[in-house]
Parts: sequence; structure tokens; C-alpha cells
Amino acid sequence: MYTTPEQFIAATKSNLEAQFASLTALNKKAFEGLEQLVSLNVNAAKATIEEGTAAAKQLVAAKDAQEFFSLTAAQAQPSAEKALAYGRHLASITSATQQEFTKAVEAHIAETNAKVVSLIDEVTKNAPAGSEQAVTALKSVVGNINAGYEQLSKTTKQAVQTLEDNLTKATQQFTQAAEKATAKKK
Repeated sequence: MYTTPEQFIAATKSNLEAQFASLTALNKKAFEGLEQLVSLNVNAAKATIEEGTAAAKQLVAAKDAQEFFSLTAAQAQPSAEKALAYGRHLASITSATQQEFTKAVEAHIAETNAKVVSLIDEVTKNAPAGSEQAVTALKSVVGNINAGYEQLSKTTKQAVQTLEDNLTKATQQFTQAAEKATAKKK
């Protein structure tokens, strides 16, 4: 199939175009995730400013120290809940973006791998006699690269899962602590 330089150039061009399309898709996914994070942060900042202003007005209007501390305790629970909701939303956006990114990368690598294997098979069909060792070495290199990628992919997925588990545990502990603190103040 790849017997002429023109055919090889066409195959290379096709592969580069596919890589460019994949990179464009990855960039789009990354920007979508970034857009969600910016939106989350802008909304959180707006809400914090509005709620902070309202809370400050309430505290300034307190008639005595007991009312001041009562208002402070009442404001602690909603603030803790909002911080937890923010953390969950942030984790959700990050996780979803990472999953989409991983799917796109895996699909691209599988497609590229299939093309490389096909190219190697075509080249080996037309390889001159005595080049069997070089062909075997090339196939071995491709196999090792694939094995390395699979190990990296597994390790990355385990790291992401550990991070998500730790975030869930921290959120649960923070929620329990906030609930206990609020219950003591009531």
C-alpha cells in the first residue's frame, strides 16, 4: 500500500490532520471545563459579597453582645454548607472534565496505534530480505510504548480515584464538624 513516497506522504498528512483534530477537541474540552470553573467562581464571589454585606448589616444592627454572638452562630451553618456545596461542585466539574479528557486521549491513542500498526504491517510486507530483525525490533518498540501507555493510564486513573476518595472523606469530616459546631451553639 505504501510503496511510493506519495502514498507515505498522504498517510503522514492524514495522521497529522487527525492529530490536529484531536488536539482541537482536547482544547475545546479543556476550555469548557475552565469556563465552568470561572462561572462557578464568579457566582460564588457574587454570592459571598452579597451574603457578607447582609450578614455585616445584621451584626452591626445587633443590640447587645448576646444577640451578636447568636447571629454569628446562626450564620456559621449556612456558610459551612455553602463551602461544602462549592467544594462538591468544584470536584464535580474537575472530575467530569478529567473523564472527558481521558476518553478523548484514549480514543486518539487507540486510533493512532491502529494506524501505526497498519503502517508497520504494510512496510513489513515490502521490506527487503534480511530486515526481519529490524521489523521485529520496531514491533517490539511499538508494543512497549503501548504497554507503557496502558500502565500510565491505569496509574493516572488510580490517582484520580484516590483524590476523589480523599475529597469525599474530607467533605464528610468537614460536614460532621460543621454540624457539631452548629449544634453546640444552639
